[in-house]
Amino acid sequence: MLGYICKYAPIEIFEAMGVEMKRIEPEVTNFNQADIFMHPNICSFTKGVLEELLANDAYEGVILTTCCDSIRRLYDVLKEQMPNKFIYMLDTPRITKEAGAILYEKRIRAMVEEYEQFSGKKFDESIFYEWIKERQKQQEIHKQDGKLNIGIIGARANEAIRMILEERDIHIAFDVTCTGLERKLLVDKEEVLLGYARGLLSQFPCMRMEIASNRDALLKEYADSVDGIIYHTVQFCDNYSYEYAWFKDVVTKPMLLLETDYTKQSYGQILTRIEAFLESLNKQVKKPSGIWKGENGMYVMGVDSGSTSTNAVILDENRNMKAFAVVRTGAKSGESANKILKEILDKAGLKKEDIAWIVSTGYGRVSIPFADETVTEISCHGRGAHYFNPSIRTILDIGGQDSKGIKLNEQGEVTDFVMNDKCAAGTGRFLEMIARTLEVEIGELGPIALESTEEIEITSMCSVFAESEVISLIANNKEKADIANGICRAIANKSYSLLKRVGMEPNFMMTGGVAKNPGVIRAVEEKIGAKLYICPEPEIVGATGAALYALDRVKEK
Repeated sequence: MLGYICKYAPIEIFEAMGVEMKRIEPEVTNFNQADIFMHPNICSFTKGVLEELLANDAYEGVILTTCCDSIRRLYDVLKEQMPNKFIYMLDTPRITKEAGAILYEKRIRAMVEEYEQFSGKKFDESIFYEWIKERQKQQEIHKQDGKLNIGIIGARANEAIRMILEERDIHIAFDVTCTGLERKLLVDKEEVLLGYARGLLSQFPCMRMEIASNRDALLKEYADSVDGIIYHTVQFCDNYSYEYAWFKDVVTKPMLLLETDYTKQSYGQILTRIEAFLESLNKQVKKPSGIWKGENGMYVMGVDSGSTSTNAVILDENRNMKAFAVVRTGAKSGESANKILKEILDKAGLKKEDIAWIVSTGYGRVSIPFADETVTEISCHGRGAHYFNPSIRTILDIGGQDSKGIKLNEQGEVTDFVMNDKCAAGTGRFLEMIARTLEVEIGELGPIALESTEEIEITSMCSVFAESEVISLIANNKEKADIANGICRAIANKSYSLLKRVGMEPNFMMTGGVAKNPGVIRAVEEKIGAKLYICPEPEIVGATGAALYALDRVKEK
């Protein structure tokens, strides 16, 4: 079996020789081997490919193409670590005209000859011609009426993205990432390999191809044909990040920027982003039949299951808040949910049978056994913020394990959002770590910061490095108040970057547990140059939004 990673790889040649070809789509849990042989900032896809090849002896080799410096580094490492395997770097031309096809044909022939020497197998051009004729495919956009049509653009998209979309009955109209499109392979019997090379180079052009290949115009054409776009980038791959910066200013359809690192652990955050994006596009959801009223009236509930707290809200049919509750999330989100259900029903003086519909949100939303429906926390924070203050247009949500910037329209609908990625920097966990280091309660950290008299810069937002800085500052006899204020200002700087990415539009609101920290509030307000609206209990904004979604469902006929 030979592996390959690029749509320009001539896989059909090897298949015609009886070789099993497998596109490498790594799904790893760590980069232990890659971090030994590569720089940490090499793109995570490249590192994942290395982990896959080193761990799987079934590969007799791999076909690489010269798409970037990271892949060239991968080739060097593989040649050294796997000397008995067929490791081949196929230099793909940047030009797509006839000169490029002639050049590519020569390079493909050289690769075939080297593989013949390695394997003892022989390539027969006439057999290849008959074989390829049966597999001619045409590139095109495939739309389906009655469904949401989504297109995928950017760097190679892993299978998790496609699986999430397909499980939700979303039609993928096109995938023009590195390996997404079907090939257009029209060959001529008189010049088989030259025609094949032309076909390879005539695919939807990747970003490294010459500007004459018209990628920009094709992207606009494809984007205009669907309901929404997922633009995918790989962590530490700058090329497609640059293209996205251009593309977001010219595309007219809704678009989600999705960055992944090809690890299994990223699935939860990918799921949240995609579901929130789909919610903004598709309003068709399941709903109960008619309005249900218990003996005490009609009520709905929203439950927000977060990493630090589990929050619940009960609304009546007139959108009045009957009760709310906040409990700490334990080791199992399901247990915390059962605890808060009992607590809020007791507060409201209701029974479970009095609740017409329950919507769950947050990272633990799928673990709420009594929920009738799930909605992402991004959509719910938008609805909740609009409920508390309809003038809000930009939300900064800092929870226990992530931060979000959310942009709203006048109806409280989410028009854009950004999230931090698998990093505790600037979150509630970050503050908890610093509070332990300063030997103060987490609730004291903000008030202490307000007493600061000296400005201290915390240069790193990495939780580990920031903690080391704090320890050094303590050793230098710096005051706790000054250190706490430095931490709050560091969070404000990170929050400002997040808000700038989503687009800063007044008025501003801060939600989540960190919105109870007066030091962070002051620092953020100073950084953005505007006041933050903080509702009386900032931890229940998401649960309130979930309850509003539930109310919508029972009022729909």
